Amino acid sequence: MPPVVDLTQVKDPLVFGRVVAVITGETSRMYKPEVRFFDVEDQQSHARFNVEIKSEDRHFAISLPAGDYRINRVQISEGPFMSMAQLSAEFSVERDEVTYLGTWRFGVGSPGYGRMVALSMVMDPDERSQADTFLSKQYSTLHGVSVTATLPKPSTVETRLYEVMPYPRYPRYFQRHVW
Repeated sequence: MPPVVDLTQVKDPLVFGRVVAVITGETSRMYKPEVRFFDVEDQQSHARFNVEIKSEDRHFAISLPAGDYRINRVQISEGPFMSMAQLSAEFSVERDEVTYLGTWRFGVGSPGYGRMVALSMVMDPDERSQADTFLSKQYSTLHGVSVTATLPKPSTVETRLYEVMPYPRYPRYFQRHVW
């Protein structure tokens, strides 16, 4: 899925929010971390929705059928380096409503073994006004529609990041891992 669906493609309730990625420790890499994508899974049908963000700071707006959902995975990239983490945070989408999921802040630890990512989902009034501006600019026909604000639960998650192949520009015998 693209991070922002076209107005003509909105058939189900609209879900929107903001994704931000920051490094929480020291790094010698010249690349900043960015969220490459995140996956959302429908709890009843087990259908997965992959939302491609490809940015360190971006709003998203996706169309999801009404139901209960779980954020189950995220991929973080730093230039050619990629890492993936399994998450578990749940939220609900109601029929005929626009749902605001807040700002998701991914705090990526310093590169190394045992690297962690901390996800905190917040509902800041300043960021909420930016999100409302984004929504009215992107979807002008939804102006005046009631917006339900909800945070996925739990609102803070910390988990381990794992390296993802392909490892950049090194022959297989120079890698530290056996694939």
